[in-house]
Amino acid sequence: MAIVAEQSRFSRIFWPTLAWITAIVVFFPIFWLVFTSFKTDADAVKPEFLFKFTPTLENYSNMVDNYDYWRFAGNSIITSVFATIFALVVGVPCAYAMAFDPTRATKDVLMWMLSTKMLPAAAVLYPMTFLTKNFLGIYDTKFLVIVVLMLVNLPIVIWMLFSYFKEIPKEIIEAGKMDGVDTWGEIKEILIPLAWGGIASTALLTFIFCWNEAYWTVRLTTTDAATLSSLIEGNRAPEGLFFGRLSAVSTAAIGPIVVLGWFCQKQLVRGLTFGAVK
Repeated sequence: MAIVAEQSRFSRIFWPTLAWITAIVVFFPIFWLVFTSFKTDADAVKPEFLFKFTPTLENYSNMVDNYDYWRFAGNSIITSVFATIFALVVGVPCAYAMAFDPTRATKDVLMWMLSTKMLPAAAVLYPMTFLTKNFLGIYDTKFLVIVVLMLVNLPIVIWMLFSYFKEIPKEIIEAGKMDGVDTWGEIKEILIPLAWGGIASTALLTFIFCWNEAYWTVRLTTTDAATLSSLIEGNRAPEGLFFGRLSAVSTAAIGPIVVLGWFCQKQLVRGLTFGAVK
């Protein structure tokens, strides 16, 4: 009994301490980013660690007045929202078919879709750029960014939805068929209401992935369809990085998604620990 009490007392001290240390380590880069955004570019590279500087909002005012922040933010919102919607429009029927009407090739198709995430993006950058510029004429357009973001995240969407749909008893779908409900009726009237939590989790994670995508949004855009990732990239010059302005732009870019994740944390955790794992 004494040994059990000692282990319990140790657990009450050790695990909370470990959790706090982990949280501090994870949160510190975000804190430092926000903190640096209130420094000038000159103060941001000085060796002083914390409070030996005069706080300023110059970086934020320059971001709005000179960098056209709202245009970049609007492009990020439009491309992320529509890419998420289109991914769900395609992903829900695909996951429905694989979950409730599987074939011998279902597992192979799922593995093939997942294997596309293993392809280095740089391997298809040149063909993508060449085709969209010279043949399709859609380079630097929101349409191109939306399509690319949708295709990049579609395997994850289908895998997550497939995991959620597999938890729904197949007998419910079969009962709908016996009542004369067609396929689209089953999806609309039965499947979506039962799996709404999983669909919402998938949509939230997909939106975050689309919002944070930097590789394709930077390389397939120049001005018209440029997102916040391009705005952040624009603070790099041959002279070096403008850390003060870079931190302000980065803070403004991650701010909306952090707030969204905070308010939707239950759905986010459910999506990360359930749908994304199975």
